[in-house]
Amino acid sequence: MTRLRLHSLVLLLLAAFPAAAAEEPAGYRESEYRAEVPATLSGATVVSTEAAHALWKTGQVAFIDVLPRPPKPTNLPEGTVWNEKPRLSIPSALWLPNVGYGQLADAMHAYFRAGLEKATGGDKDQPVLFFCLDGCWMSWNAGKRALEYGYTRVFWYPQGTDGWTAAGYPTERIDPEPGGR
Repeated sequence: MTRLRLHSLVLLLLAAFPAAAAEEPAGYRESEYRAEVPATLSGATVVSTEAAHALWKTGQVAFIDVLPRPPKPTNLPEGTVWNEKPRLSIPSALWLPNVGYGQLADAMHAYFRAGLEKATGGDKDQPVLFFCLDGCWMSWNAGKRALEYGYTRVFWYPQGTDGWTAAGYPTERIDPEPGGR
């Protein structure tokens, strides 16, 4: 699909996106990450569930899941088996957990940049779509950060996997990209 057709498809589907009441901040959200999100992300294209699905079907947009990964408790008794909750996500998405926090350590910046490079083949003009859960600022922060890293075709899907599964679209279990702890 050409860039023009991809862009036209997105514009047609944007009309279905409902506006949220939260205002877009100048900086990153650094607390209360599950709250009402803004309707905009300056420099990015905000997409509805239908638009996200249409982009996914093209196979030309890198989908980046930024749901945080709960840490393994440090005080588990010796011999305790730690089973992480499985992440059901949009098929073929790359899971880069914990990159959506308001502040990142240098190691997490490097992890995020490496993940984006893997997802885009190093092409900062490759379209990337960020998501998490409905009403999750992590994906907003990640999209904002990708723009600051120089990515030019950023999509933000605020309904995330909650909106995706509610629409009946397929999901699959994914594992986090190694190195994000």
